[in-house]
Amino acid sequence: MCGIAGYIDYTGKAGDTELKKMTDALSYRGPDASGQEVFSLNNATLGLGHRRLSIIDLSPLGKQPMFTPDRSLSIIFNGEIYNYREIREELSAKGHAFISGSDTEVILHAYQQWGDECVKKFTGMFAFAIFDEEKQELFLSRDRAGVKPLYYYQHNGCFLFASELKAFFTYPGFEKAIDPQAFRLYVQYTFVPAPYTIFKHTWKLEPGCSMRVDLKSGNIAQQRYWDVLDYYGQPKQKIGDAEAKEALRQRLIKACEYRMVSDVPVGMFLSGGYDSSLVTALLQSGRSEKIKTFTIGFTDAKYNEAQHAAKVAAHLGTDHHELYCSFDDAKAIIPELPECYDEPFADSSAIPTMLVSRFARKQVTVALSADGGDELFAGYERHAALLGIAAKKDKIPAALRPLAATVLRNTPKTVLNKIFSGNTSADNLAKYLDFLQGKTDLADMIDFANQTAAPDTLAGLFTQAASPGVLFRKNEIRKLPGRLDQLLAFDYLSYLPGDILTKVDRATMHISLEGREPLLDHSLIEWIATLPDEMKYRNGVSKYLLRQIVHDYLPREIMERPKMGFSIPLVNWFRSDLRPLFDEHLSEKSLAAHGLLDHKQVAKLLHEYYSGDNYRFTLLWTLLMFQLWYKKWMQ
Repeated sequence: MCGIAGYIDYTGKAGDTELKKMTDALSYRGPDASGQEVFSLNNATLGLGHRRLSIIDLSPLGKQPMFTPDRSLSIIFNGEIYNYREIREELSAKGHAFISGSDTEVILHAYQQWGDECVKKFTGMFAFAIFDEEKQELFLSRDRAGVKPLYYYQHNGCFLFASELKAFFTYPGFEKAIDPQAFRLYVQYTFVPAPYTIFKHTWKLEPGCSMRVDLKSGNIAQQRYWDVLDYYGQPKQKIGDAEAKEALRQRLIKACEYRMVSDVPVGMFLSGGYDSSLVTALLQSGRSEKIKTFTIGFTDAKYNEAQHAAKVAAHLGTDHHELYCSFDDAKAIIPELPECYDEPFADSSAIPTMLVSRFARKQVTVALSADGGDELFAGYERHAALLGIAAKKDKIPAALRPLAATVLRNTPKTVLNKIFSGNTSADNLAKYLDFLQGKTDLADMIDFANQTAAPDTLAGLFTQAASPGVLFRKNEIRKLPGRLDQLLAFDYLSYLPGDILTKVDRATMHISLEGREPLLDHSLIEWIATLPDEMKYRNGVSKYLLRQIVHDYLPREIMERPKMGFSIPLVNWFRSDLRPLFDEHLSEKSLAAHGLLDHKQVAKLLHEYYSGDNYRFTLLWTLLMFQLWYKKWMQ
């Protein structure tokens, strides 16, 4: 796991100094070594920079940039290729010779053998750049799920790329100009969705995509080499519960074992929920050495999972470690968030994620987590809520739906809460009624469920007009015949890479800890996408098949409890001890620094929140995170 950065400069102004500054900005991603190489070409200068966190082959032979023996190809790479040994054997049989034990060298030779198609061979998480000096081309690629980030910038005679935006901030030609369209998207979703970034002329390479830059012409061509929709669009398997359960178990074991390959200590984030308990059980089963597990606890019982994790760890026999965090611990993290997340990012669970990462880093260099289980097996509460709303709509004859909408509009909130089994704020009720009347479809409802507030509420916040267009390939998702497939595909393409994987990558790499995600092995989603719906969500039970496997390792009485999110009680703290943060950074004076938000509308939201409306907290937290980011990076 590492950090990469580079440039193509057509102005002749960039050199070693600029490249070193870009690379050093990512030093925490790779504290063990650094390397830079500058190529002077006919019409451009190319720089490749690398910061190394040594995980596999700790020797100097793993140094990057790495070259083929004839120096015709060079690579910088961030990530892990878990099946590199199998690929190496295949390449050796074709006559390739290796001098190191690193997966980086395998990528380089795989590209030499198969060209662009090499990425289809890789099982892993990756973002890399390969320079072909003979062809004068730069090839960049990102893993299928989007575990590893890759940003790029093209403007004013330069092309920049890096693992994080802050590498661009050091480059003299980079313009930090906020894109109003991306800003609206951030406020809407709590993160800036790919391919956008918060800045103009700056983009994210989307998951499952590759890019080729022709240095002679400056032309850029992108291609999608892998698409989750290809698998959700296939016919469902005809398979029974017992056969499916065992097939899934074997696939999970293989994915987990791949991610134990390391020359440094490995641990596991354990929350005590089904996903992390499953991965821990599969890893510990059959091992004499105890897996190190790490848990963060909170004194507020509503948010505390530590006691559940401890029971799981005790039953499985892991080497368990837990840390209870206080209000002061969490409060101290908030000012650090903009440094860690150099693009506005507002998932508040970044706080406990940073805390548990720091705790684990004291003992291990690699930590596995179980992200992806909710996206694979319909584990989020919104999945059940949306399926329930769609089912209720089906029961109402089309001719009676306008009347039903009128009745619901005048129904007391206590009754609505029972009908919809969830939050029935004015924003949410408006979404439900539009869906009931046919003004929106399920794809729109899924989209709305991931937003901070209704479009009408958000529209009044902004001082600059911008049209976000259609995101997350929603029109393609609409074509999927199954409702559950639409739900899961949308989250896999949006919330998973934009929120979850961004959160974990920055929190872990900020303290030089490599995070690995076994449930995001592409072979799993390719197979699970074609499972019958009832094996994922059956009679109101989410993660049906996954739960059956967990119960083989852990008693039901330990596991069967209400789902808890990985969060802290911020919604209460900001009405008391943390209120000064809202009052200062969301004030008219602070908002005037950029002029992107209507201060009167923000003041209205604050008043509603202080008056007891918890629904407004997520939107206000999102605005606060932007304000802190702006102060850190733009002022």
